[in-house]
Amino acid sequence: MRYVLKIAYDGTAYAGWQRQKTALSVQEALENAVKSALGLTVKTTASGRTDAGVHAAGQVCHFDVDECSVPPEKMPDCLNRFLPPDIRVIEGWGAGEAFDSNRSAKRKTYVYCLYVSKREMPLKERYAVRIDDAPDITVLKKAAKLFEGEHDFKAFCASGSAVKTTVRTVYEVRVEAGESWGSRDLKIYVTGNGFLYNMVRTLVGELLELARGKKSEESLKTAFETGARKLLGKTMPAKGLTLLQVVYD
Repeated sequence: MRYVLKIAYDGTAYAGWQRQKTALSVQEALENAVKSALGLTVKTTASGRTDAGVHAAGQVCHFDVDECSVPPEKMPDCLNRFLPPDIRVIEGWGAGEAFDSNRSAKRKTYVYCLYVSKREMPLKERYAVRIDDAPDITVLKKAAKLFEGEHDFKAFCASGSAVKTTVRTVYEVRVEAGESWGSRDLKIYVTGNGFLYNMVRTLVGELLELARGKKSEESLKTAFETGARKLLGKTMPAKGLTLLQVVYD
């Protein structure tokens, strides 16, 4: 039987989703919980890897077992008793063998959180990145549209990534502003058919540079055409990024 799980986690203490030889990953913690709860050794497959320090509100993964008496909808409560408090299974359901958490995914949405403050805010620092000032929201929204569509995002990919193609389609980059705990908040939502290693964090860095006038539409176009990483802004810290949603047919 194929079990599918929707998982939320605080990625601060983990070396990302994928198992690592020298550090604890979310995948390892989850598979250990399955072993403890069911007495079964499984290998989980996720919708995609999240990097070290990146969070998730809607990661999706699956695993197969030959026999199990726990119904899919009861799996969250079964596993959560054996998971650390910064990882929780939110939903569980069954699927046929044709379903693959990674290959069947049609679109994913990440959100990058920033807040504007001269000093660090303890209630925000774990899940958002502080900036001293922010561009006008209208300028940010206009610049965000430059990333939408099908592009070669090679320049946005960190070195060491092995992928067949660096072409991706970004369906939407949406900027929202708000206020909480006495400071201004910015949330940048990025929805696409798939993402490269560090792609969203680099995209956000470049978006801020564009909106501040430090980079131009022409330089972004050249980065798309040449794949030259040096043309782009910095890669933003991992803690501001959360995998929000994965959509399937």
